[in-house]
Amino acid sequence: MRIYDRQAAPHPARVRIVVAAKALEDQIEFVSVDLIAAEQKQPDFLAMNPIGKIPVLELADGTIISECTAITEYLDNLDGSPILTGTTPREKGLIHMMQRRVEMMLIDAVDDYFHYGTPGLGTALRPWRMPDWSGAHEWGKRRGAYAVANMPFFNDLLAKQPFLAGDGFSMPDITLFAGLMFAELVGLPIAPELSALHTWRSKVADLPAVKNRSGQTPLPEDLARPSGAA
Repeated sequence: MRIYDRQAAPHPARVRIVVAAKALEDQIEFVSVDLIAAEQKQPDFLAMNPIGKIPVLELADGTIISECTAITEYLDNLDGSPILTGTTPREKGLIHMMQRRVEMMLIDAVDDYFHYGTPGLGTALRPWRMPDWSGAHEWGKRRGAYAVANMPFFNDLLAKQPFLAGDGFSMPDITLFAGLMFAELVGLPIAPELSALHTWRSKVADLPAVKNRSGQTPLPEDLARPSGAA
């Protein structure tokens, strides 16, 4: 199997945590996609994923699976013993409910803030980010504020239970962890008073699959190119 992604990027981090949790590192070849150069928007990549986003999973038979949720479902169920996506109808229902909430209430909003409310990844990607829309920057700022406004929801929930879908670490916890990491990276940190969220984040950071996942360090060329430059 191949996974097309970029080291240290937030959405690839979600899948890399899954790979670590399922001990699949030796079965996967990681192919680096140059996001700052907009490689994900070029014809060869768009032929795999017309949305033009990473990560993408390519199976040995050529099947392409994109979207973190779909990739997680595939990898988690590959051995018939899922640990992240639920085993009973109740577990699956709660996990997918919380997964969608994290996507809508946090990580998607942070992504919009990054790409529209800040310089994002720079000029090479600008043609794909509605450059003629005069309201883009304001909308991006509103999306960032929306993500911050939703953090207390997760704080209050995690004050009452260990993980988002109940007692066990699962897919939406991975998404929330990556979303908060992304938020902090772009200047939207967790408020100090959200103590349950801080405690949960520290606990998740120490889980072996999270702590020992691959691809946590940005590539040297990414560090050498400031955001806002092609």
